[in-house]
Amino acid sequence: MKLLRFGPKGQEKPAVLDSEGNIRDLSTVISDISGDQLLPENLQKLANVDVEQLAIVDKDVRLGSCVGSVGKFICIGLNYADHAAEANMAIPEEPIVFTKWSSAICGPNDDIVKPRSSIKMDWEVELGIVIGKPAKYVDETEAENHIAGYCLINDVSERHFQLEISGGQWDKGKGSDTFGPTGPWLATSDEIEDVHNLGMTLSVNGKCYQNGNTKTMIFKPAFLVSYLSQFVTLEPGDIISTGTPPGVGMGQSPEVFLNVGDKITLSIDGLGSQTQQVIADE
Repeated sequence: MKLLRFGPKGQEKPAVLDSEGNIRDLSTVISDISGDQLLPENLQKLANVDVEQLAIVDKDVRLGSCVGSVGKFICIGLNYADHAAEANMAIPEEPIVFTKWSSAICGPNDDIVKPRSSIKMDWEVELGIVIGKPAKYVDETEAENHIAGYCLINDVSERHFQLEISGGQWDKGKGSDTFGPTGPWLATSDEIEDVHNLGMTLSVNGKCYQNGNTKTMIFKPAFLVSYLSQFVTLEPGDIISTGTPPGVGMGQSPEVFLNVGDKITLSIDGLGSQTQQVIADE
């Protein structure tokens, strides 16, 4: 299944994408795509719904984040060997973990707000893992059973905040409002044939900067779920953003950063695409 959320911000309704690409309203079946609705037994019930009997939603409707009421938004840094190389950083021996605040989450095509003091705003196309079953001290061989599915994320970053202010604080540079466009849909695990071989692209103003593949990921999804579960209980609806391939603005020569008016387009095989425009903060 490909699960979505549509409607005005804060009033999103659940939906599912049918085989012809139509958005079908799920609000008569469930209240939201969030929390316990992502448990395996509840996803199975959804899979048995006759989608053709659901109302079709206008294709031009606003899409919200594909997961609602996210409890934890955990991110992994330098998780692609080729990205670590462009950043002139050593391949980490274990995952680099940081977080985005939940207020960073927004719809896949919502505007990205440039903070007033931002001078080095950057982009990162990333694969997101959505937790479907509580995970605590989970073995890597069992970790996939705790994954509801996957989604597309733009891990928007402000490098000045992240690396330069006060000696560098990753959360500060990653968590600004709108810095986490998520969706358009949550593809359940059965929709993705090989999560370790997905093409990923990102363009700014029509120029392609990132053209990578999840096959160069250092720490794979199952390992990340197992690893994180040793430190914190992962709960249904939690999101793990798994790192980015090379081609970020900071890695260009000379460096390239986002400005007001810039248009970003990104996609991952099987997980759809996003388009955002950068706007100034009020």
